[in-house]
Amino acid sequence: MTLRLFNTLTRRLETFSPIVPGQVRMYVCGMTIYDLCHMGHARMMMAFDVVYRWLAASGYQVTYVRNITDIEDKIIKRAVERGISIRALTDEMIEAMRQDLAAIGTVPPTFEPRATDYVPQMLAMIHTLEDKGLAYRAGGGTGGVAGGMAALGDVNFAVRKFPGYGKLSGKSLDDLRAGERVAVAEGKDNPLDFVLWKAAKPDEPEDAIFNGEYGPGRPGWYIECSAMSCALLGERFDIHGGGMDLQFPHHENEIAQSEGALGHPFVNTWLHNGFLNVDNEKMSKSLGNFFTIRDVLKSFDGETLRFFMLRTHYRSPFNFSDQLLADARTALRRLYTALDGISLPVVDVARPDLIDWTQPQAAAFKAAMDEDFNTPGALAVLFELVNECNRSPSVEAATLLRALAGTLGVLQQVPSAYLQAGSTLDDAAITALIDARAAAKLAKNFAEADRIRQELAGLGIALKDSAGGTSWVKA
Repeated sequence: MTLRLFNTLTRRLETFSPIVPGQVRMYVCGMTIYDLCHMGHARMMMAFDVVYRWLAASGYQVTYVRNITDIEDKIIKRAVERGISIRALTDEMIEAMRQDLAAIGTVPPTFEPRATDYVPQMLAMIHTLEDKGLAYRAGGGTGGVAGGMAALGDVNFAVRKFPGYGKLSGKSLDDLRAGERVAVAEGKDNPLDFVLWKAAKPDEPEDAIFNGEYGPGRPGWYIECSAMSCALLGERFDIHGGGMDLQFPHHENEIAQSEGALGHPFVNTWLHNGFLNVDNEKMSKSLGNFFTIRDVLKSFDGETLRFFMLRTHYRSPFNFSDQLLADARTALRRLYTALDGISLPVVDVARPDLIDWTQPQAAAFKAAMDEDFNTPGALAVLFELVNECNRSPSVEAATLLRALAGTLGVLQQVPSAYLQAGSTLDDAAITALIDARAAAKLAKNFAEADRIRQELAGLGIALKDSAGGTSWVKA
């Protein structure tokens, strides 16, 4: 079975073949870092964490770049509102983001570049586009570029001068012509043109302003990703990912400016994860259904949240609700319960090459993941192994279950610890009640033994009696 990916650019499943055999270079658009990460961010970060993990599990050496946008209008506005510097705001939010992503088990990328560290590369790319007649300075028009005499200010990309514009989103310039009915923004030749360099405004703070050949200002959002990806991955790389909402105009504009500057394609495969809905409606602060990762973690543990997202294919619309999260928690507990009580050898989950991929369930798991990262199909294989463990406790089946789940970033905690997590009683108090129940049973005071069981059940503790004694889990 070979890995097949759905390429948004070609709109079909394709056999994946990296540019350099055995190596994968992947860029994913990360956070614009002015606030806490919400569930939409979690959905995207998780989707590409799975891609990263499976590529590595498949034996590829992966260079994973996920950028941080740390200069943008919303960032400037929020810093001014809070009366702090842009750097103070972005440092605070980056640390919060890393904590939230660690809580749901995402692996840090190879590189996490900040846009403000790559302004010289952005300016160089803008200059190349200007030299090629694909960029112009506001007020000067495209005709004024050659002489370089236009006034300093915004620099825009001339969309109609790039022949392939619209190939990623499937939108032709004729489809977009309706936008031309609105007045052309000041300084633009065409309403479809987008900004590469934004001239500084008089009321903007000093730390929002960078200096270059186009005068004081800052880079446009789109040029940031083009410059960072090329700087860290080269002028052509294997995979570019992000949310479906970025397909147009963000990724479309990336293609235009990158390929316009380079003169050749710069990404082989484009991957996009599906939209997130809350109770079948788009998440929105105005609808009152907006949740940060931290909001959700107050009620559900990070592994439950991760497992919940794995149950939906990354390209499918993702529906978020408390009931679906509760269902996921129950299913995850079923996996841990199957492992509980089976003495497992130490499994190096960082070494999936130790898995026997010819074993039937392992082969089925791999086939699912190799078909465009089909995590629901892979989870179905895990539950087949759960059934085996429940029918007849098997160290071999349990070891494989844990190892396969490790490639998805789940089922790596000590089962008893996970199943007992969240109790309102400490271990000593629970053990004392279990001992008291055992003493009552020994004295044939079964009414008292039942009362203690019911007391523990009321506190969310379920007892499991076996020949080896009594254990407990969080119900």
